[in-house]
Amino acid sequence: MRKRLSIIIVSLATTVLIPHSITGADTKLAQTGFQFLSVGSDARAAGMAEAMTTLQGYSSALYYNPAGMARITGFVDLGLNQNNWIADIKHNSLSAAFAPMGGRFGVIGFSLQTVDYGQVEGTMVWGNELGYIDTEILNPSAFSMGIGYARALSQSFTVGGQIKKAYQYLGKSITPTSDTTRIVDKNIADAFAFDFGTIYVTQWKEFTFGMSIRNFSEEIKFYSEGFQLPLTFQIGSSVDLFNFWPSRSENSKLILSLDAIHQRSYSERLNLGVEYTLMNMLALRGGYRYNYDEQGFTYGFGVHKDINLMKIGIDYAYTPFGRFVDVQQFSLNLSF
Repeated sequence: MRKRLSIIIVSLATTVLIPHSITGADTKLAQTGFQFLSVGSDARAAGMAEAMTTLQGYSSALYYNPAGMARITGFVDLGLNQNNWIADIKHNSLSAAFAPMGGRFGVIGFSLQTVDYGQVEGTMVWGNELGYIDTEILNPSAFSMGIGYARALSQSFTVGGQIKKAYQYLGKSITPTSDTTRIVDKNIADAFAFDFGTIYVTQWKEFTFGMSIRNFSEEIKFYSEGFQLPLTFQIGSSVDLFNFWPSRSENSKLILSLDAIHQRSYSERLNLGVEYTLMNMLALRGGYRYNYDEQGFTYGFGVHKDINLMKIGIDYAYTPFGRFVDVQQFSLNLSF
């Protein structure tokens, strides 16, 4: 009991004190690069406004809180996601989790995220009437690849972490050094980043709380400009509201989830998500993002089916995005 109480105290101290210690009064805008690391990588999460810090049992938890990977139900859990982002940008991601020996010694995970920015026309300053000339078609891209580990330390407490390599290529640029000499720069940057998280399930109505720290890294540079990755501190809680009903169906759930977010580049935000699951097969989702410029309500649904020893899930999410084209995500999940 004393050990469990110590774990709870440490978790609370981590989730509360760390974010407040770095909170500043100044407005925070455009202070980080590699923003693709902040884009959602799971349709279920997107439908719930990404209030996912305390939800467990799936490999794509690597993108939100690695501790949630510790309680996958099968030996292998695979997730594939396509995110049709704004400005015709495509985000694709893959997650995989393996639980050897029933997860007795933890769960090992792998994540891969790629970004296709499309084609961009390159230009260069020139002494003609237009002031520039076309150079070549650029194909900027980005990706990250990570390896994670999570473990249930008790029936209530799980921890997890991930180390990942992030890379971004923004095409070539030509810098004149004299009237006849020019330097061609390949705008490439990469960095190692770390994610860490914890989840604790209480004995009161299985109320759950947790925290995550994502994209912790050193400063990196594009050419001569230094910047940091989108460091994010997230505190969350969730509960199945049907636990408050005297008589409830074991095959249905109504999960309410709330996350408080502290980011390096933005002021504090709140994500609120709801998921209603009927007969362990059909899921209806909704959410709301508070203090975002263009995003607000989110919507989604999913269909999950057990086929022999395999569980297959298909999820969809729709996010209105203000002045931009609305965002749609599709995910496929396999567990066996």
